[in-house]
Amino acid sequence: MTLRIVFAGTPEFALPCLRAAARCGDIAAVYTQPDRPAGRGRQLTPSPVKVEALANNWRIEQPENFKSIDSKKVLRELNADIMIVVAYGLLLPQSVLDIPKHGCWNVHASLLPRWRGAAPIQRAIEAGDTQSGVCLMQMEKGLDTGPVLLSLNTPISNEDTGGSLHDRLSVLGAEVLTDGLKLLRAGIKPIAEVQAETGVTYAHKLDKQEAKLDWTISSQTLANRIRAFNPWPICEAHVNGERLRIHHAISIPVAHKQIPGTVLLANQHGLDIACGEGALRLLHVQREGGRMISIADYLNAHPALRALQ
Repeated sequence: MTLRIVFAGTPEFALPCLRAAARCGDIAAVYTQPDRPAGRGRQLTPSPVKVEALANNWRIEQPENFKSIDSKKVLRELNADIMIVVAYGLLLPQSVLDIPKHGCWNVHASLLPRWRGAAPIQRAIEAGDTQSGVCLMQMEKGLDTGPVLLSLNTPISNEDTGGSLHDRLSVLGAEVLTDGLKLLRAGIKPIAEVQAETGVTYAHKLDKQEAKLDWTISSQTLANRIRAFNPWPICEAHVNGERLRIHHAISIPVAHKQIPGTVLLANQHGLDIACGEGALRLLHVQREGGRMISIADYLNAHPALRALQ
């Protein structure tokens, strides 16, 4: 059978899922967040999902929320078989979840019940997880609490950043959604498995204040956070009297008796900073108003530091 699909999403992460949904059925409408001010000029800017919808001449709906009777009436009149929700940015009330024939499915970027919430990709890296994945979930009123229909796993390497894992999970999300929609199109609804009550963690929204590094904590914790917060918000710290944005660093399990924040070593291979435990080796940094550069280039402008070899 041909599926009549309503899609709800906003950022770039949702685009592969939107394209997968279009391959598996007819897009009745695309819901996305209202245009927001962006850039230096603070001009109203459409979301990536809206741009994709405009390019395909799909109907676009941008309600602030679903509190009004009219917003629910519009959704009901679309007569959707299924509503797919991917990083939409709105919590949907039960009265909305019940409108499509088969309810609403969500593609979530974690292995539920671990990392429910707004920033599952970054929190997984920050916590030192070695595995992540995507879940296709039957939505219910709670925050990412619904039963899981299908899932796909992927390892997290020591080189993964928030950006690289984001891109990989975005593609996996489209794969798991395609699998689910093909089953539904064949008249088979995936078996819903209730989430475990143990192992629940919450991925709270990223705060720019968290990006300010505290040298008193362990180097491994800082290295994980730097990877997790790349490409946004990018960690920063004071080094040798100036504020640097730190794009790439690794943990060095070295014993020392220096005050956290002290420069231990500086050469073309890295700039080692004493931490509460171990040292953090800075590899790529960015000075205020500048671009990202290697530590070798940074030290060329700081000959006094090069004496610490």
